[in-house]
Amino acid sequence: MALDRLRAFEVFVTVVSRSSFTRAADALDTSPANVTRYVNELEAHLGTRLLNRSSRTLSLTETGEALYERCKFILEEVAEAEASASSAALQPRGRLRINAPLSFGVLHLAPLWPRFRRKYPDVTLDIALIDRVVDIVEEGFDLTIRISRGGSTAHVARRLATSRNIVCASPAYLRRHGRPQTPADLTSHACIAYTYAAMADQWHLTDEAGKAHIVNVPCVMFTNNGDTARAAALAGEGIIWQPTFLIGDDLRTGRLVPLLPGFRLPDIDVMAIYPSRRHVSAKVRVMIDFLAEAFAGTPPWERTEGDGQAR
Repeated sequence: MALDRLRAFEVFVTVVSRSSFTRAADALDTSPANVTRYVNELEAHLGTRLLNRSSRTLSLTETGEALYERCKFILEEVAEAEASASSAALQPRGRLRINAPLSFGVLHLAPLWPRFRRKYPDVTLDIALIDRVVDIVEEGFDLTIRISRGGSTAHVARRLATSRNIVCASPAYLRRHGRPQTPADLTSHACIAYTYAAMADQWHLTDEAGKAHIVNVPCVMFTNNGDTARAAALAGEGIIWQPTFLIGDDLRTGRLVPLLPGFRLPDIDVMAIYPSRRHVSAKVRVMIDFLAEAFAGTPPWERTEGDGQAR
């Protein structure tokens, strides 16, 4: 059996500090025979004598004295590392790497960070806004905020909020081109596609009876960024579908007009994704709870002015 060197160091240091194999055995809650075995195996492993033994006294050899000081240092470092890890599991502190989509991160997460920092000043936030789906483990993130319908099959997911997807256009566009009445009418309109959608130019809507309507739309523009699609729609360039977390204010003020009443796109969830349910650090746990509380009830993008109720 291979020598457990860390345990052997602990036994050796205890023997020296207690000046006795028997007292060391008591301190370590083991037998004197086990203590003797560890010291003998350590000496054999190193190929040198560490202790001079007599029937009444113990003394360190020159090599043993040097090793004793090093072993004390090693054991202190191990104890400190264990204490630090245990504390980190209980107290939120340290760097917290979070990934989130760009638009959602700017609009709805950035205003929350100062509040979180005031509540947890020992946590250092490291925020990366990236629209693509990241590999949490490979890219070293503690937590990612993902906007999706599927959550994650590989990691733990907690739903924070829901956002509707709305087909809409600007009043100026509708004055020039008219308003589509059915999903099929979209084929005669200019559309703007979001390329991170599963089918960017194939829009899937459902009517009130639950019947699916799948339309291949003609696109005048493709973009992988929701803000770019929104800006184009506001400029009258075409019809978009985007989540209410991005266009909620535009719908409330009339800058964009919802289209196709009676037809729905699938809702999407705002999810907190993290690698494992086991050994969740305190910093990750408090962040997830903080975000769940911030988006509890009707999320801000679904509220009307004044009464705080959903549209």
